[in-house]
Amino acid sequence: MEETYLLNVEGVKKKILHGGQGELPKFQDGSKITFHFQTLKDDFERTVIDDSREAGIPMEIIVGKMFKLEIWETLLSSMRTGEVAEFWCDAIHTGMYALVSRGMRRIAEGRDPLEGQKHRCGMGNMFDYHSTGYDDLDELQRTPQPLIFIMELFRVEEPSAYKRDTWAMSKEEKLAAVPILHSEGNRLVLRREFGQAAAKYQEAVICLRNLQAKEKPWEDGWLKLESLVTPLVLNYCQCQLELGEYYEVLEHTTELLQKHNDNAKAYFKRAKAHAAVWNEREAREDFLRVAHLDPSMAAAVKKELKQLGERMRKKHVEDRKRYQGLFQPPRGPRASAGQEDRQRPQGRGSRVQGLKKQNNQGLTEQLEVKGQQQKGQARGSLQTWRWK
Repeated sequence: MEETYLLNVEGVKKKILHGGQGELPKFQDGSKITFHFQTLKDDFERTVIDDSREAGIPMEIIVGKMFKLEIWETLLSSMRTGEVAEFWCDAIHTGMYALVSRGMRRIAEGRDPLEGQKHRCGMGNMFDYHSTGYDDLDELQRTPQPLIFIMELFRVEEPSAYKRDTWAMSKEEKLAAVPILHSEGNRLVLRREFGQAAAKYQEAVICLRNLQAKEKPWEDGWLKLESLVTPLVLNYCQCQLELGEYYEVLEHTTELLQKHNDNAKAYFKRAKAHAAVWNEREAREDFLRVAHLDPSMAAAVKKELKQLGERMRKKHVEDRKRYQGLFQPPRGPRASAGQEDRQRPQGRGSRVQGLKKQNNQGLTEQLEVKGQQQKGQARGSLQTWRWK
């Protein structure tokens, strides 16, 4: 039989739908809570707004990390492991739900959860939006109302019992983790384990980006963090060059150069990526910028330009060989057939041009498909990078 409980919080009622096991877990700062939730309107139809089971991944929050919907910590801390409970919460507790839901939905869609958000507190951002991008959430934002949360508690882990995700670390923990991750990445590079090294550099960048999100761009705190980010991004790009992920290198170096257009190393890595995907003009332009910005790299640039010229000449020779047979005149019995062809409206030359065009088109399509695949992977990586 369901019973209604009044928690020691104004505007909250609880019904236990399925009892849990054991005593109440120990909730402390840093504990990780894993649970499923369903959000419903308090109307006759009990309209479902969100359901974490549809995404197939349980929700996780860290106690004491200022989750925007603070009432959830209160609700979950009243539950036992395995318990399923329904909570009615008055509008005084649900005003931020539209923003929380917007972020969760964007993450589930593989999109940037903070797109369009300005540097300000959560409440300021709520009033800054014209629209959340979702009609049902826009309604909640305009007219906050009571909501029903059905929650199933899976587990509560103490801070020492799990590897803490980057976002769950304190500022001090993130700053302490960065040099360790940097050093581990360097060690893996020496062992030529470039994929694992890239993951270490990426994790370090995520730590710093999360800290940067709390600073005003281009002010002292932000700039100090940016000075730590830049070498990590360059190391990451070097790993991607070794792994042949050239379009990802183009994405990251271009983004870096938009903020630091005098970084010779970023131009150098971007030039090598351009060269690898046959962007000869762009590669030469970037290599020349490197020599201009850093004369000490002139010898390396000269070597790369020489290699680029040799590769391009070799490619042109191979292309000529590929089409050479198409332009040879017919021999033997085919000569008479050739005479017939000359009498036809469409001669052999037209057919050859058509074959050449088809081959060219086929090669171009193959390059475009490969390029689009790598670009898509690079964009996905960027989203993970920023918002993991």
